[in-house]
Amino acid sequence: MTSIDLNADLGEGFGRWRLTDDEQLLSVVTSANVACGFHAGDAATMRRVCELAAGRGVTIGAQVSYRDLAGFGRRAMDVPSGELAAEVAYQIGALEVFARAAGARVAYVKPHGALYNRVVHDEEQAAAVIDGVLLANASLPVLGLPGSRLLELAGKARLPAVTEAFADRAYTDEGTLVPRGREGAVVSDPEAVVERSVELARSGAVTAHSGARIAVRARSLCLHGDTPGAVELARRVRTRLTEAGVTVAAFA
Repeated sequence: MTSIDLNADLGEGFGRWRLTDDEQLLSVVTSANVACGFHAGDAATMRRVCELAAGRGVTIGAQVSYRDLAGFGRRAMDVPSGELAAEVAYQIGALEVFARAAGARVAYVKPHGALYNRVVHDEEQAAAVIDGVLLANASLPVLGLPGSRLLELAGKARLPAVTEAFADRAYTDEGTLVPRGREGAVVSDPEAVVERSVELARSGAVTAHSGARIAVRARSLCLHGDTPGAVELARRVRTRLTEAGVTVAAFA
């Protein structure tokens, strides 16, 4: 039977400002990518989301980022390798405190935004992320794009490399994500997102932005929590996956 994990970026608030409906999304997803304070999130938010996730049996992952609160981690940055490795480890360690306090643990790592896209091709930055993961916990799975330098280096470091897909993002013919600044980069039609979710889970393929069919074999499917109607869309995706005979379960 086909199985897939559903993950979402959560804890993406700061102080009194909140972007995602963490509580409702945690009733749908199986893995939570929790912001660790560098692109969003703060100590109180991290603690709250970890407690909610642990209480609902949702796996907790550290969503690490460039230090870019003002740009939500989506601005291109050049960070020296040693500094980036230390900052990745720092973010994982901070989240681990709150995960353990909630009776859980940080079970995987996923880069966010500009860092996520950078480590698809940039070996130096990808290596720095892996060094940071190893510094924090030498057994943590790494979640990323299939074929990325990040996952290649994770495998070489003997870290579990977990592939991820996006039903609401357009793909290039090479299997990378169309940059957000380009028209059509985000799939906004809810029914299309639902259909693409089932297609990715069942066939490991999707229609690229050009119209070509490409292979995207993934163990986890990301549902963005910052899109309008995110909770209802996530529920529809999970329901349709179940109806299609797909088991929805965490990978870690």
